[in-house]
Amino acid sequence: MTTAEKIIHFYAGLEINRKLPEGIEVMNPYAVKDTLDVCKKFYTRYYNDQAIRRIIFGINPGRFGAGITGIPFTDPVRLEKDCGISNNFAKKPELSSEFIYLLINRMGGPDHFYKHYFIGAISPLGFVKEGKNYNYYDDLTLQKQLKPFIVKTLVQQIALGMDTQKCFCLGQGKNYDYLMMLNSSLKIFNEIVPLPHPRWIMQYRRKMLNTFLNDISHELSI
Repeated sequence: MTTAEKIIHFYAGLEINRKLPEGIEVMNPYAVKDTLDVCKKFYTRYYNDQAIRRIIFGINPGRFGAGITGIPFTDPVRLEKDCGISNNFAKKPELSSEFIYLLINRMGGPDHFYKHYFIGAISPLGFVKEGKNYNYYDDLTLQKQLKPFIVKTLVQQIALGMDTQKCFCLGQGKNYDYLMMLNSSLKIFNEIVPLPHPRWIMQYRRKMLNTFLNDISHELSI
């Protein structure tokens, strides 16, 4: 199987069969045919090989990025404009996606970047509470209930063809701490490098945007 076929099979099979805390709903974009069709186009374009890549872990899909397109940190705007994949989704931009594609284009563009990197997530399915994005670590009960799903899908993401010498974690706080905790028992990665989360940069450090782009592109140099 090509890496693209493995990725599509992985996303198409995602489900959480556990009762979650009251008021928290699972967001599974891959259950939507249009989203899965777009994912097939994207991954077939960039991952139609059997190459080994490094993995970058986000937190979990958000409503306006992967929650719509199914592709981590890729909103409908960037999917069409930067990746050349037309789609019928509402063209609402998402801050984290804006940063990631500034970074990707600085590093040679999607063709070059995705040849070397896969962007996944600690929880590849997202969550919503009261109509807003909710992270897997925002509720300790949720985090505990999700652990079997997170461990299983973490191992599955590595099996897609990832280099285990080094991985990168978007989020230098709770996401990084949780991944480090998992890795201390699973012993998957030799090194985990924390990177500032794109949304934090865009919301709170935008004046330093070029500095962050330079630093992160240097860290990820390919």
